[in-house]
Amino acid sequence: MDAMIQVSKLSKRFGAQTVVDDISFTIGQGEVLGFLGPNGAGKSTTMKMITGFLTPSSGTAVVCGHNVATAPLQVKQNIGYLPEGAPAYADMTPSAFLKFVGRLRGYKGAELASRVETAIELVNLQSVVYKPIETLSKGFKRRVGIAQSILHDPPVLIMDEPTDGLDPNQKHEVRDLIAKMARDKAIIISTHILEEVSAVCTRAIIIAQGRLLFDGTPTRLAALSEFNQAVRLRVANSNPTDLITELASLPQVARAEAASDGSATVIVFANDGHPIVRDISQLARDRGWQIDELTVEGGHLDEVFRRITTQSQELRQGVLS
Repeated sequence: MDAMIQVSKLSKRFGAQTVVDDISFTIGQGEVLGFLGPNGAGKSTTMKMITGFLTPSSGTAVVCGHNVATAPLQVKQNIGYLPEGAPAYADMTPSAFLKFVGRLRGYKGAELASRVETAIELVNLQSVVYKPIETLSKGFKRRVGIAQSILHDPPVLIMDEPTDGLDPNQKHEVRDLIAKMARDKAIIISTHILEEVSAVCTRAIIIAQGRLLFDGTPTRLAALSEFNQAVRLRVANSNPTDLITELASLPQVARAEAASDGSATVIVFANDGHPIVRDISQLARDRGWQIDELTVEGGHLDEVFRRITTQSQELRQGVLS
């Protein structure tokens, strides 16, 4: 896998405040990186340094072999950037705006027309292409921003909240487009939508207070959840307290507890993500239980995200030892 983006010990300080703190990672061709973190974590600042919009206080960022500090123009030629809010000239139509962006990138004539037409088709802007951008919905404005970022078919895409403001159908279309483009590109997506990580990303990074806390696959991230391999169980005509006692005695069960929804369902948590559904099924057969529900849970990304980022904040404040 070819390295398309190399970030090494990247930091950004504004006065006495450190916004990005010694971050390092590499992204290869074919990867879609979900860049996660709470508000103010340093995600947008990191992306702006990679694109050359902000100068790092220390460290380096290299895009397609070009150092952002020494070859900023070459970096920008290789990047498609969708900033937060996707600013555009409000009185222009999408067609006029994309032609304007294309001319800035050096295209003209038939090539300019072809690239604009392709970008419009890829993000389905045909129905609004001649309407002023200021009259468009938030979702269509976002699609105009995506269109300008892919106009020159760059090898690297950096997208800040690409599905912000889109309805479920539009989100599906954009995610499908990202997946198709990822075959020969390196893509960074900053997002607050954790389902997007599972839907489209091959890798995830979590940062909080400027520090990198996690770097791995979405599967590995989900495996950190206490709900990974947990089993939801409901048995007809049973006392949940008695079930909890029996289930907790199984060797690979960490604990069992009643579901918080007030039903007769019991949630059984596994030790270190060990599969426990077979053991539970065997116990049910041995006891002659009539099972009304038996479901294996996946890891809950929101729970893992909260735990990782909250613990980081507490450590910074000296709450945790």
